[in-house]
Amino acid sequence: MAKVIMIQGTMSNAGKSLITAGLCRIFHQDGYRVAPFKSQNMALNSYITTEGLEMGRAQVMQAEAAGIEPQVCMNPILLKPTNDIGSQVIVNGTVIGNMPAREYFNYKKKLIPDILKAFHKLEEQADIIVIEGAGSPAEINLKENDIVNMGMAEMVNAPVLLAGDIDRGGVFAQLLGTLMLLEEQEKSRVKGLIINKFRGDVSILEPGIQMLEEKGGIPVCGVVPYMKVQLARLTVRYGNSVIAYDGVLCSQTAYGDSFQTSYASVVFYSHKCLLDPEIGAIKDLKEIDAVGHRVVQGGDKFKESVIVDKSVEDGIEELC
Repeated sequence: MAKVIMIQGTMSNAGKSLITAGLCRIFHQDGYRVAPFKSQNMALNSYITTEGLEMGRAQVMQAEAAGIEPQVCMNPILLKPTNDIGSQVIVNGTVIGNMPAREYFNYKKKLIPDILKAFHKLEEQADIIVIEGAGSPAEINLKENDIVNMGMAEMVNAPVLLAGDIDRGGVFAQLLGTLMLLEEQEKSRVKGLIINKFRGDVSILEPGIQMLEEKGGIPVCGVVPYMKVQLARLTVRYGNSVIAYDGVLCSQTAYGDSFQTSYASVVFYSHKCLLDPEIGAIKDLKEIDAVGHRVVQGGDKFKESVIVDKSVEDGIEELC
């Protein structure tokens, strides 16, 4: 039976995916057979396996770090948002339909057998499985019938490392607040805290670490420095959040800049990211062989992937 360890976070984008990948790489380099696992992922962009099945791209990157081919059992449930209150539900790489959030909330417990079957398949292949959680384990409105954070940890009896993002500020409140909102049996699973994305002199942080350990009763097992990382085959989400700026709908980029949402602005920031001397993938735009374009919101008319022909082009034009 494989040993397991789980990475959970205080929020989305706390760094769970990269920490999971890092552990996969370390265990792989130490000679262990290691595999990543995330029971439920939510992302618009997916990866198609050699069997023609869909899975989350983060687990593909983690599999690469583990030195193995990606398999759909590494991510048995993928949710692809169709609007603000619903998603396309993909189970074991195959679309089973679209569901509003409330319907899926009531349905998800029926997927536990699929989750455990996928996990046990990985167990047959690995010495260590590194599990990634989603969002935060302290989302009170989502804790009932949880299948991705503490619920997942309980299913496979996994110890948990809890990561907080100091780059956004408030990391001590993040970590302590999360621990306070956990049930006692959940908190007992947390074996260590991680302060992620730290910049500066770590010695200045030491009084805070001491206070965190005293108030939380759990050791801080690591401080991870802030890194700009270029990940091959991982789609960059340029617009991290949508905000209103002077009455104009804007999107905030990974650079912290804001711009009015338009094709021109997206192209501009795509160029900026691609040519960035630290995280960019190319040195000159002439290195680009082809550009793909994907319409990610097709309204009520386009809810599934389609081959773009003349009728589809006309349908898209009608929506504009």
